[in-house]
Amino acid sequence: MLNGAMDAEVQVGLMLNVRKSDLDKVIGVLPALNSPTISQLRDENWVALNTILETHLVRDVIPRLKAAGGTGIVEYPLSKVVL
Repeated sequence: MLNGAMDAEVQVGLMLNVRKSDLDKVIGVLPALNSPTISQLRDENWVALNTILETHLVRDVIPRLKAAGGTGIVEYPLSKVVL
């Protein structure tokens, strides 16, 4: 648990909505080692994407996600990352 709390200190969560037609572009922006969770939204043309990034990457990644078609982007702190 301690290691999970220490790992969380250098990471944040991101969630955003993406049109399915833009999904490949948005996923292409994310660092290669991430495997985002993708969930269908009520509107069949949209999905929600959740992922974890290192804190130092977020400043550069968020504008690129927006440019690729991401919307409603939320960054949130993590308390633990247990692998």
